[in-house]
Amino acid sequence: METFKAHLDKFITINDEEFASIISFFQVLKVKKKENLMLEGDVCKFKYFVLEGCLRKFFINEKGVEQTTEFAIETWWMSDTFAFEKQMKSSFNIQSVENSRILAIDYQSQELLLEKHPVMERYFRMVYQTAYAAAEKRIRYIYEMTKEEYYVHFSTLYPWFIQRIPQYLIASFLGFTPEYLSEIRAKLRS
Repeated sequence: METFKAHLDKFITINDEEFASIISFFQVLKVKKKENLMLEGDVCKFKYFVLEGCLRKFFINEKGVEQTTEFAIETWWMSDTFAFEKQMKSSFNIQSVENSRILAIDYQSQELLLEKHPVMERYFRMVYQTAYAAAEKRIRYIYEMTKEEYYVHFSTLYPWFIQRIPQYLIASFLGFTPEYLSEIRAKLRS
């Protein structure tokens, strides 16, 4: 739980007693590699905070190909935010990329948490602002950069992803085929 407490401390000030109360609103889950946490068409019941491991969010496009839209590693959140907040069916899947240990909070527990600990409103606002800014940057990169530039930028910004995440998932996230990513990587090595 130190991971979550340290993350909260970056955004808000709480004491150990408050943290003990805050953490009581969450469940700790251990998930195996490739375990599905949510399937497209399910009501989005949870928000997940990664303590250890990696999750991914994806959809299956009209050609039947998985398109990864987001990863979450340690100290990152994952959910279908819109579907969670509206308690409606999701158009995404969430799956574990590695054996992972995560915190999960359901909508009702979150509402009770925010009522009891209003400081968590500030925490979630700051987390959402950071995530929204990152999404805006990513959209700009997609439009502005060539595919090769986008890969180089991504691998420079997140070198640990290149080592840790299977190549086919990185390709899916960047909007490439695995074969095209292999070509880019071979070109960059030569």
